[in-house]
This record gives sequence, C-alpha cells and structure tokens, in this order.
Amino acid sequence: MRTIGGLWRWRHNPLRRTTDLVEAWVALSALLLILVVAPVAGSLVGAAAQDALQQSVREQRASRHHVTATVVRRLDGSLLEADPESSSGRDARTRVVADWTAPDGTARHGTVLAGLKAPRPGDHFPIWTDTHGRLVARPLDSATATTHAVLAGFGAALFTAGVVEGGRRLIVWRMVRRRYARWDQAWDRAGPDWGRTGTGC
Repeated sequence: MRTIGGLWRWRHNPLRRTTDLVEAWVALSALLLILVVAPVAGSLVGAAAQDALQQSVREQRASRHHVTATVVRRLDGSLLEADPESSSGRDARTRVVADWTAPDGTARHGTVLAGLKAPRPGDHFPIWTDTHGRLVARPLDSATATTHAVLAGFGAALFTAGVVEGGRRLIVWRMVRRRYARWDQAWDRAGPDWGRTGTGC
C-alpha cells in the first residue's frame, strides 16, 4: 500500500524527479511479482516435488520388504542409539547379531540395529530388506513425502520473492548511485565559484 500511495503522491508533485517515479514503479512491479509469481512458482515446485516423492514412495514400497529377524546375541559393549529413520528420532535401538530370511527365501545372518531395549537370544524384531535380504532403510511414507513437497514449494516461493526483492534493491541502488554521480558533477561545475563575493552578480 505504501508503494501505491507513493505513486499517487509523485503523480502531480512539482518536485517529482523522473527517477522518483521510476523508483515507485519498480517497487510496485516488485510487489506485484512477489504477490503473483512467488506463489505460482511455489505451487509448481511443490507439485513437481509431490509427484516425484510420491513416485519414490511407490517404488520403495514395491522394492522394500518388512521381515522378522531373530536375535542370536547382543554385541558386547553395544550402546543404545537413536533410530534416525523413526518419526520421532528417539526410538532406542541396540546393535545385535541376528538371523532373518530374505523375501526370496535365502537365509541371512549379520549385525543389525534391533528396536529392543534389552534384546535376548530368540527375541524377534522387524527389519526392512530388499528382495535379496540386504538391509535397507524403511520406505518413505506418504505423509512425510507430502511434508517435504510442501516445504519445497514454500522454499521456492521464498526464493522467488527474495530474487525479486534483490532485483528491486539492485535497480534502486544503481539509480541512487547515478543520482549521486549527477549531483557530484553539478557540484563540480558550481564548486569553483561557490562562496565567492560577487559571484553570479
């Protein structure tokens, strides 16, 4: 609103310089671009991210399998760790040696993180594997993918608004520098006679 008020104020003002009007139009154009282009850019980026992430969710669900592993033994000196893949990031996990059967039927044996606070031999716990039984991270869920897409869209809108505002500031900065340069030239022309008695008489 200040920009529109500034344009109206400069419209018939006798003290108005051309640069004042240009500066006001640049500010109004930047405001309109931020209000129109930034949301459109955010929507487009968010939609593209949503499509890509939901496709990734479908692919991960198809290629990753939830299987049950059996604790063979707890590793000596194993510490409780936070599971980085959990939604809260606070689920306790312990490093154990375990056996499991891959979706293709092959037997597997190895060191894994068990979601058990005090694992004992024979305890069962779920893990995620690929078709051949190799350990993989849990698949991305749809809600998390949507959250990431929304954040990507919001970030794109903010970036667009920042670029527009940066462009506006750069244009105004160049205009002000040009104005100061013209003032310096005018002062240089008037400088030698400034303050002398009888000058201009």
